Amino acid sequence: MNHLMILSGVTFAYFASFVLYLFRMIFGKEFWGRAASFLAWAGLAAQTIALLLRWKASYDRGMGHVPLSNLFESMIFFAWAIILIYLVVEWRTKNRSIGVFAVPIAFLAMAYASISPDISNRIEPLIPALQSNWLTSHVVTCFMGYAAFTVAFGCGLLYLLKNMEKGDKEKPSGFLGKLPSLVMLDALIYQSIALGFIFLTIGIMTGSIWAHYAWGSYWSWDPKETWSLITWLIYAIMLHARYVRGWRGKRLAVLALIGFVSILFTYLGVNYLPGLHSYLKS
Repeated sequence: MNHLMILSGVTFAYFASFVLYLFRMIFGKEFWGRAASFLAWAGLAAQTIALLLRWKASYDRGMGHVPLSNLFESMIFFAWAIILIYLVVEWRTKNRSIGVFAVPIAFLAMAYASISPDISNRIEPLIPALQSNWLTSHVVTCFMGYAAFTVAFGCGLLYLLKNMEKGDKEKPSGFLGKLPSLVMLDALIYQSIALGFIFLTIGIMTGSIWAHYAWGSYWSWDPKETWSLITWLIYAIMLHARYVRGWRGKRLAVLALIGFVSILFTYLGVNYLPGLHSYLKS
């Protein structure tokens, strides 16, 4: 069994996990939640093996590089990072509600990478600019940041749903009553944003060093660089508003959703603009 077959199986595992998380939210039975978590963990383990096999395959073909060099590989790693960070959050909070929003994003990333006619899953030699050890540190830190922001997005959606019951004097019923408390969700949004901000900051710094090594300039105002900076500023404003203005709750949840839109454009939208990162189109 090669790594592409494993990745196909992982895609279906994440979809099944999402459905089971949804069942758990609708029907309130922990059986569905335990099954969903099991599939998510199994998918993460299988995806890790697949990434290692793809890495080995690149060495077997004389190319020898970490599988992070094109759009297919980056989307696979993005999905892996989302599941990893989500499962850590699930383990820490002992609550599976966020899985309804985090796991489907990982599934969609895997599915898009697998079926899009514009994305090649071939292992190809690195272009000269990518032949650097900075590739690993830059891409890994950026996508770990993106994954943490994705979890913040899921927590933000849950916060807005949970906030719908505010003012109801009766005991919450249905799935809203099973969601984490507003205080916990607010804390998770902040913690996820703070973690993602640290990773993204390191990613931008390592990217600048790499750019100087590859192109002779620390910053070229490439579309990807520019939107990475815009995204960084958006999340910096969130943290500033939290510390200085005391923004919490609904306002922070809405900002987490806005930040995630910026992440999607930074990652996917600008790939189709001419620039130094044009190799990420396929």
